Amino acid sequence: MTHPVTRRAALPSFAFASTFALAISISNAYAAADPATTASPTDSVFVTATRTPQKAGDIISDTLSISAEQIAESGAGSLIDLLQRQRGIEVARNGGAGTSAAVYIRGANANQNIVLVDGVRIGSSTLGTANWSAIPLTAIDHVEIVYGPLSTLYGADAIGGVIQIFTKRGKGAPEFTAFAGFGTNNTREADASVSGSTGGDHSISYALSIGDEKSDGFSATKPGNFSYNPDADGYDKKNAAGQASIQLAPGQEAGLLFLNSRLDAQYDSGASSYDTRALQRLENVAVYSKNQILPMWTSQIQYAESRDKSGTDTSALASGKSEIDTKQTDITWQNDILIGADTLQLLYDHRKEEVESSSTPQLQRDRTTKSFAAAYNLKRGDNLVNIGVRNDDSSQYGSKTTGSAGYGYHVTPALRASASIGTSFRAPTYNELYYPGFGIATNKPEQGRNAEAGLHYDSKGTQLGAVYYHNRLTDLLVTATPCPFDPKTYSFGCAYNVNHALLEGVTLSGGQQLGDFHFGGSIDLQDPKDETTGNRLARRSKKHADFTADYSLGALKAGAELDLSGDRFDDAANKNRLGGYGLVNLYTTYRFAPDWSVLVRWNNIGDKHYELARYYGTATATVFAGLRYGYK
Repeated sequence: MTHPVTRRAALPSFAFASTFALAISISNAYAAADPATTASPTDSVFVTATRTPQKAGDIISDTLSISAEQIAESGAGSLIDLLQRQRGIEVARNGGAGTSAAVYIRGANANQNIVLVDGVRIGSSTLGTANWSAIPLTAIDHVEIVYGPLSTLYGADAIGGVIQIFTKRGKGAPEFTAFAGFGTNNTREADASVSGSTGGDHSISYALSIGDEKSDGFSATKPGNFSYNPDADGYDKKNAAGQASIQLAPGQEAGLLFLNSRLDAQYDSGASSYDTRALQRLENVAVYSKNQILPMWTSQIQYAESRDKSGTDTSALASGKSEIDTKQTDITWQNDILIGADTLQLLYDHRKEEVESSSTPQLQRDRTTKSFAAAYNLKRGDNLVNIGVRNDDSSQYGSKTTGSAGYGYHVTPALRASASIGTSFRAPTYNELYYPGFGIATNKPEQGRNAEAGLHYDSKGTQLGAVYYHNRLTDLLVTATPCPFDPKTYSFGCAYNVNHALLEGVTLSGGQQLGDFHFGGSIDLQDPKDETTGNRLARRSKKHADFTADYSLGALKAGAELDLSGDRFDDAANKNRLGGYGLVNLYTTYRFAPDWSVLVRWNNIGDKHYELARYYGTATATVFAGLRYGYK
């Protein structure tokens, strides 16, 4: 597109009201639930949705949790594989597990969500996305997903949602776990962890995990790709993560945590014998102090640093230097004040982003964002209310204020209804601002306005959920080729604010336990549309679904998964169509001793050939088997 077009009134391509009613009846008929992550019981505890532990039944936001046991039994090869099976989420990947990947939440762009590791924000300031392939699945204890805008809690970029990854934490008697596995493409995986805590007035908790994943892989590209090379593209990922904390006195805790992951992955850059590799590193470290100032006042101060490093040049790899290095420094002060059954939360955050680049010195910049936020969570009988407001003042894009309000009502102890509204924004990336011949320094943040309503039912082995959302985005940053207002300077195109988009859809989920059987699945019906052009947003389908069925008998558990997706387009112009696909996976685990188990997973048993990105390869039928000691 070459010029702004007046925004049209929203005309959804399908009647959401009738679809919503029909979907409810389908959900009840099939009693569906999320694959490997059934709807959380109302007494489970979430942190991400309100930045403080809260029972799922008292949360207004749409949430999902993936437990440690579910991760272990899933046999997933990567975090992307795990997320691909969750409701409301689609993924794209440029090849195998070591290549670049993108995650879309409720149809939002990959750079319109936030990723946290133990409360520490990660990601590249040049690309605006997290390095998913470098995040080690072996270090993860559990994952929380919150759908919808959360800018009032986390600031810029929380338009589609927030994914928080929690690494293993120590409690109780010392425990040791270990795992080793082998599979197709000479895939090898090994990890070990130790965790526990001491008793007494000055108790110490600790956890340490290490892991190594390797694979010979398969060709990242396919014929038709300008970089096609038929050789296999493997990867080697090493990681270490740990946490430690000490109770200095009752209600007084200090701690530290870290994550370090190094990914050395091959990729294609043409039919040559040159071994092209990408070296990527994630480095997180944080220290915190959590203090019970008064019986009704808890304060937590945290200092955190996260680095996202990437390099592709052989000499840079050999010297350990990177071509792009993003450093984020966060100082956060959170205060939770109890007022009866209510909670008042006051937050201050100071975030500094710095970029160093040996290849593109124009990106060597920094910006600072100072944020103040307040939220109030109220509970009165069956009524739940949440109100929040936040101001982010950036040295680069100025001041942005966001707000949110939500209401929930327990119709019965098992049935909860909710509705919410909220605003959000995404900050321009350094590439969109400063990359030579592409970025424009005056680009401003994208903005979002979301409204949603949902129903959630949880009782006696049955979980059902239905959520409708309507998220309108303005000032969308797009790439125009040639650049409409300065084609000579920006001969290869430029990024600038012009488009409007609408993310509208219905998500259905649920689960049913019938004796030793559990049936589950989810259905997403959505219309992620660029309202300026009328085209569907790239690499997003109008419908996708996941279903599971598993059987447990004593120490044996076996199951099957069905992943379905409609067609997508690989480009904004909707010229290059990606066909829909259906994948069937089988898995089984058997605990042959109290602390020992084996797992076998057979993915894509139909050997389906499909694409998540045009002319990029995906795995055909693969088998993976492993031996595990311990479950923590």
